[in-house]
Amino acid sequence: MATLKFNDIKKMTEKDREKKIKEFKLELIKAKVGKQGNKTKNIKKIIARILTFNNSKSGALNQK
Repeated sequence: MATLKFNDIKKMTEKDREKKIKEFKLELIKAKVGKQGNKTKNIKKIIARILTFNNSKSGALNQK
């Protein structure tokens, strides 16, 4: 699993971001079952980055 940086998230389309969130959530479930604590923490951070970007984009559109 590679980390996903904020600049990479910016380059993605909305559909790609939603797809990545689903993939990471599935991977998170697998990591929890395997009791891989460090991997779980990293996956949660990546999901949070994507969701933060999505929320900031929708907030910016609503303010205009």
